[in-house]
Amino acid sequence: MSSLFDCRDEAELLAGMRQARQAIGRGELIVLPTDTVYGVAADAFSPAAVARLLAAKGRGRQQPPPVLVPGVNTLRALVSEVPEPIDRLIGSHWPGGLTIVLPAQPSLAWDLGDTRGTVAVRMPAHRLAIELLEETGPLAVSSANLTGAPAAIVAKEAERMLRDSVAVYLDDGPATAGFASTIIDATGLCAGRQGTVRVLRDGVVSRAELRSVLGDALEPDPGT
Repeated sequence: MSSLFDCRDEAELLAGMRQARQAIGRGELIVLPTDTVYGVAADAFSPAAVARLLAAKGRGRQQPPPVLVPGVNTLRALVSEVPEPIDRLIGSHWPGGLTIVLPAQPSLAWDLGDTRGTVAVRMPAHRLAIELLEETGPLAVSSANLTGAPAAIVAKEAERMLRDSVAVYLDDGPATAGFASTIIDATGLCAGRQGTVRVLRDGVVSRAELRSVLGDALEPDPGT
């Protein structure tokens, strides 16, 4: 049986956060609020938990989940390189709705799926998410919905779709952005390459905002 906690109530918040931490420690799934949409989360370093997350959403290993982190120091521990233009982008748009694909640190013992040596990382701008991440460490997180369905912007929507595949639901009211993060692939700037940053998914951060920081390091806009 899953449990839902209204985190706008102080007593439920404390109980919910405690049970969420315990569920992550047992390799179970939780649903948590972020600044974009609700996410379903698992311990990023537990292959069984990540497999459980993919199964709950109806996804295969070819669609590995991004990883949420509590700060830039954790990002640097997970990736092998952060190019200077991406460092500037992180400074202007983290925490926030920007997910960045970079080469993964090869020494890490994890299995997020068929990542081809990369990892997609984001620092969310949500106090509860950050607090939880600081205690659990990096979490593999995908939007809290079944594949093909709209991403949940309230916890009850996530519960309706994911049901008992999730142990704990943390409800903090409607997600503020209501749509997903922008995903960029920055691997073209790594290992001395002279490539560009590609936009894999348009989202909260616009291409104009990306270009204001990256300039010509960002791929040309569609249709240009």
